Amino acid sequence: MKRLILASKSPRRDEILDLVGLTHEVAVSDADETVPEGTPACDAAAINSRRKAEAVAAATEGERVILAADTVVEADGETFGKPKDVNDARRMLRIMSGGEHKVHTGITVTDGERYVTETVTTIVVMRRLSDGEIEGYIASGEPFDKAGAYGIQGIAAAFVESLEGDYFNVMGLPICRVCEILDGFGIGLFDRK
Repeated sequence: MKRLILASKSPRRDEILDLVGLTHEVAVSDADETVPEGTPACDAAAINSRRKAEAVAAATEGERVILAADTVVEADGETFGKPKDVNDARRMLRIMSGGEHKVHTGITVTDGERYVTETVTTIVVMRRLSDGEIEGYIASGEPFDKAGAYGIQGIAAAFVESLEGDYFNVMGLPICRVCEILDGFGIGLFDRK
């Protein structure tokens, strides 16, 4: 049986794979995640997912399939990764408050020879947040390890008015599309028991 390796330290991606019953290992990539200035957000996510997959493929052997992902948020013409500090988190949340933004997750699946790289996009509408809500949310500590400074699966669920697309994409792994791609690599949902 092929090993499935998640090339990510994200606990949310790990949980999503567990949720659908995909047995997997975790191998954290040390890939460079800088992209040239002006790279479109959806392309940046794809580029970084590919880099992560390549790094883990080079560091592992045997019959395995590697899944890598990278999530960025695009709002008001800007690309948001994880906030650098409190001020950066505050700035991101203020920009997204009361408007629409896009969450792009680049995914790459590889067996070391064949690579499939795609980007899945979800449109999110966030209700208008008061300054008190923004400050309270920052004080919770939740924004700091998440692209766009919020986690839809946590406190910020109360901020999301609506979304169009894959909910799990906003968490960092568009599981529906991921499972379709994995199936093409011989890893099916019901083949892993």
